[in-house]
Amino acid sequence: MDISAAFAAQRYAAARPAMQPDPAVEAAAQAATSFAETLQKGEETARSAMTGDASPHQLVEALGKAKFAVDTAVTVRDKVVEAYQEILRMPV
Repeated sequence: MDISAAFAAQRYAAARPAMQPDPAVEAAAQAATSFAETLQKGEETARSAMTGDASPHQLVEALGKAKFAVDTAVTVRDKVVEAYQEILRMPV
């Protein structure tokens, strides 16, 4: 089998993008990091409010952001579970 240099170069160029990181995976990792940071900031604000270092307004705002982040994570989890169950129901 004779492989020309042009054919090999084309195959290499086609395979090259497969080795680059998937943007969807990077976005999911960034979302998870953002979620964790939001919860951590909410906890820090709650601690500060207990010691009198944060205003009630800051506490309510931080807790609202944390609740929104948790609700979003639960919704995404539910969609993933639903998709997984749908795949399991598919005939093989």
